[in-house]
Amino acid sequence: QVQLVESGGGLVQAGGSLRVSCAASGITFRAYAMGWYRQAPGKQRELVAVISSGGIANYADSVKGRFTISRDNAKNTVYLQMNSLKPEDTAVYYCNARWTASSNPYWGQGTQVTVSL
Repeated sequence: QVQLVESGGGLVQAGGSLRVSCAASGITFRAYAMGWYRQAPGKQRELVAVISSGGIANYADSVKGRFTISRDNAKNTVYLQMNSLKPEDTAVYYCNARWTASSNPYWGQGTQVTVSL
Protein backbone atom coordinates (compact mmCIF):
# COMPACT_ATOMS: atom_id res chain seq x y z
CA GLN A 1 0.00 0.00 0.00
CA VAL A 2 2.78 2.43 0.95
CA GLN A 3 5.40 2.91 -1.71
CA LEU A 4 8.50 5.09 -1.97
CA VAL A 5 10.21 5.02 -5.35
CA GLU A 6 13.60 6.65 -5.86
CA SER A 7 14.94 7.74 -9.22
CA GLY A 8 17.75 9.81 -10.68
CA GLY A 9 20.78 7.89 -9.49
CA GLY A 10 23.68 7.17 -11.77
CA LEU A 11 27.32 7.79 -12.54
CA VAL A 12 28.76 11.29 -12.32
CA GLN A 13 32.25 12.78 -12.32
CA ALA A 14 33.72 14.40 -9.22
CA GLY A 15 32.67 18.03 -9.05
CA GLY A 16 29.48 17.34 -10.94
CA SER A 17 25.84 17.44 -9.91
CA LEU A 18 22.98 15.02 -9.67
CA ARG A 19 19.39 15.21 -8.45
CA VAL A 20 17.62 12.21 -6.99
CA SER A 21 13.87 12.07 -6.47
CA CYS A 22 11.51 10.05 -4.31
CA ALA A 23 7.85 9.72 -5.21
CA ALA A 24 5.56 8.61 -2.39
CA SER A 25 2.15 6.99 -2.50
CA GLY A 26 -0.18 5.48 0.08
CA ILE A 27 0.54 8.12 2.73
CA THR A 28 -0.69 11.59 3.55
CA PHE A 29 2.54 13.03 2.22
CA ARG A 30 2.22 16.55 3.60
CA ALA A 31 2.00 15.18 7.18
CA TYR A 32 5.28 13.26 6.96
CA ALA A 33 8.84 14.25 7.55
CA MET A 34 10.96 13.05 4.65
CA GLY A 35 14.60 12.11 4.60
CA TRP A 36 17.49 10.86 2.55
CA TYR A 37 19.92 8.29 3.92
CA ARG A 38 22.88 6.62 2.28
CA GLN A 39 24.94 3.51 2.76
CA ALA A 40 28.37 2.92 1.30
CA PRO A 41 30.09 -0.49 1.23
CA GLY A 42 31.54 -1.33 4.63
CA LYS A 43 29.77 1.55 6.35
CA GLN A 44 26.57 1.98 8.32
CA ARG A 45 23.57 3.68 6.85
CA GLU A 46 23.76 7.37 7.67
CA LEU A 47 21.41 10.31 7.61
CA VAL A 48 22.12 12.73 4.78
CA ALA A 49 19.27 15.23 5.04
CA VAL A 50 15.77 15.54 6.46
CA ILE A 51 12.94 17.94 5.83
CA SER A 52 10.01 18.38 8.17
CA SER A 53 6.36 18.53 7.18
CA GLY A 54 6.73 22.30 7.57
CA GLY A 55 9.70 22.48 5.21
CA ILE A 56 12.53 22.86 7.72
CA ALA A 57 15.69 21.12 6.53
CA ASN A 58 18.68 19.67 8.37
CA TYR A 59 21.85 18.16 6.93
CA ALA A 60 24.75 15.99 7.88
CA ASP A 61 27.92 18.02 8.32
CA SER A 62 29.56 16.17 5.44
CA VAL A 63 27.06 17.52 2.90
CA LYS A 64 26.26 20.98 4.25
CA GLY A 65 26.69 23.62 1.59
CA ARG A 66 26.67 21.05 -1.20
CA PHE A 67 23.31 19.23 -0.95
CA THR A 68 19.80 20.65 -0.80
CA ILE A 69 16.69 18.75 0.21
CA SER A 70 13.30 20.00 -0.90
CA ARG A 71 9.74 18.77 -1.18
CA ASP A 72 6.81 19.32 -3.48
CA ASN A 73 3.65 18.38 -1.61
CA ALA A 74 1.52 18.78 -4.73
CA LYS A 75 3.57 16.03 -6.39
CA ASN A 76 4.13 13.90 -3.27
CA THR A 77 7.84 14.04 -4.05
CA VAL A 78 11.00 14.83 -2.14
CA TYR A 79 14.25 15.76 -3.89
CA LEU A 80 17.92 15.81 -3.08
CA GLN A 81 20.03 18.14 -5.20
CA MET A 82 23.67 17.11 -4.95
CA ASN A 83 26.36 19.53 -6.11
CA SER A 84 30.16 19.45 -5.96
CA LEU A 85 30.03 15.69 -5.68
CA LYS A 86 32.98 13.80 -4.24
CA PRO A 87 33.98 10.14 -4.58
CA GLU A 88 33.12 9.67 -0.90
CA ASP A 89 29.50 10.49 -1.75
CA THR A 90 29.30 7.17 -3.58
CA ALA A 91 26.57 5.10 -1.93
CA VAL A 92 23.09 3.71 -2.26
CA TYR A 93 20.71 6.54 -1.43
CA TYR A 94 17.48 5.64 0.35
CA CYS A 95 14.29 7.63 0.76
CA ASN A 96 12.60 7.67 4.17
CA ALA A 97 9.18 8.81 5.36
CA ARG A 98 8.20 9.18 9.01
CA TRP A 99 4.94 10.40 10.50
CA THR A 100 6.23 11.04 14.04
CA ALA A 101 9.54 10.57 15.82
CA SER A 102 8.17 7.48 17.58
CA SER A 103 6.57 5.82 14.55
CA ASN A 104 8.16 3.24 12.29
CA PRO A 105 9.41 4.77 9.05
CA TYR A 106 8.83 3.66 5.51
CA TRP A 107 11.77 3.04 3.18
CA GLY A 108 12.37 2.98 -0.52
CA GLN A 109 14.56 0.39 -2.19
CA GLY A 110 17.35 2.84 -2.91
CA THR A 111 19.15 4.24 -5.90
CA GLN A 112 22.86 3.92 -6.63
CA VAL A 113 24.96 7.07 -6.89
CA THR A 114 28.53 6.61 -8.07
CA VAL A 115 31.00 9.49 -8.21
CA SER A 116 34.11 8.82 -10.25
CA LEU A 117 37.45 10.54 -9.95
